[in-house]
Amino acid sequence: MSTPSSNDLQDTFLENNETSGSILYVLFISAVAAIGGFLFGFDSGVINGTVTALGNAFNSTDVSTGFNVASVLLGCAAGALAAGPLADHFGRRALMISTAVIFAISAFGSGISDSSAEFIFYRLFGGLGIGAASVLAPAYIAEVAPAALRGRLATLQQLAIVLGLFVAFLSNYLIASNAGGAEGILMLDLAAWRWMFWVELVPAILFLLGVLFIPESPRYLVAQGEIEKAKIVFNKISTTPADKQIDAVKNSLHGDKKPSISDLFIEGQKKIHPIIWIGIALSVFQQFVGINVVFYYGSELWQAAGFDESQSLFINVLTGTTNIVSTFIAIALVDKIGRKPLLLVGSIGMFISLGTLTYIFGSAGFDELGKLSLTEDMGTFALIIANLFVVFFGLSWGPIVWVLLGEMFNNRIRGAALAVAASAQWLANFTITMTFPIMLGSIGLAGAYSIYAISAFVSIFFVIKYIKETCGVKLEAM
Repeated sequence: MSTPSSNDLQDTFLENNETSGSILYVLFISAVAAIGGFLFGFDSGVINGTVTALGNAFNSTDVSTGFNVASVLLGCAAGALAAGPLADHFGRRALMISTAVIFAISAFGSGISDSSAEFIFYRLFGGLGIGAASVLAPAYIAEVAPAALRGRLATLQQLAIVLGLFVAFLSNYLIASNAGGAEGILMLDLAAWRWMFWVELVPAILFLLGVLFIPESPRYLVAQGEIEKAKIVFNKISTTPADKQIDAVKNSLHGDKKPSISDLFIEGQKKIHPIIWIGIALSVFQQFVGINVVFYYGSELWQAAGFDESQSLFINVLTGTTNIVSTFIAIALVDKIGRKPLLLVGSIGMFISLGTLTYIFGSAGFDELGKLSLTEDMGTFALIIANLFVVFFGLSWGPIVWVLLGEMFNNRIRGAALAVAASAQWLANFTITMTFPIMLGSIGLAGAYSIYAISAFVSIFFVIKYIKETCGVKLEAM
């Protein structure tokens, strides 16, 4: 007797789901896709709390420590750039299965590493999965979600990311607490920081199992000429007649030609479509405000501000909780007041909070070791303002950028355009992550945060001039 394939499993699941246009079904398949975002968040955040332990374990300098943290982002850029074309060729679902396997291998390998070179190899490899997930999840969710709910469903990606970050912060805190620090010894006589990476194996396996039970994107199926399969999926995710939706997708694809990387260029010219430059700028601004300095270097940042390791790890958990709450606010508002207003409020709020942090760090004194020293009251104030910064990011640029990237491109260019924009995001992330330890040692926290504040200020005018509202617009009308 033959073993059923993953396609057989998802086809059976589809046939047994008899509720046409089921919102619960769309929510289920979107949530499964968003697990890729959870892994993206966990893998990004797990490094926070292990930086000092890794530096000591591998005898790293400031520059090599920065590369230990940032190396994953180069893999992210490559994974994001490759994911779009590969997803257009092999399908969204097949690529999601591959990323689940990559996450598992990277998590295990990072934990067994005994040298900087070995660790960087596994982090780079894991970066391929993170980068691919950053493209696949928003593209898939946008392609299965009804227009009226697309904003809220697309924010599942960001919610999953911040949940992943929170779980990484929480597991790091609990593991370090039990071991007496990230360098302490835990089960099997192994260092605690190794177990921090191995925790990721659990969601990676759950993601792999979940993807086996979701269908391929119907818009991808139409692009591949698999009309009957597309009809089955459309009947499950929408109450609009499948034939009507298929015709709309065909029209948006401009004929029978399958999507390719050449579609990114204006026909007959060597110029990239302006909408792609807007997507790239969205991605770069999201990173240049310095949000991932908080998520990757939170422990080091707060220790530099005078808190001890245990307090810093707990602050990470608090920051993760703040991020989750603000993301829920975005979910509630994104389809009511739109994408552009949220981005604008976020830019203004981030500029004010980053400017305030710059002032706090710039006016602080130093202890006898030359480290930044905040008074108890000023340290508490800095913590409040930093979390306010996370709130403004979490209700705006965090989730809304992913919503826009998933929906602002038309059907023909979505996969490739999203890949280019996401790749630019990871390169910007790499730049910020790699330079923070260097800036911390040269111009200090105040200097670093002044640069992030300037980026937030410029983003205000970018939103006003270039961002168009996409709330409620069907993908075929983009």
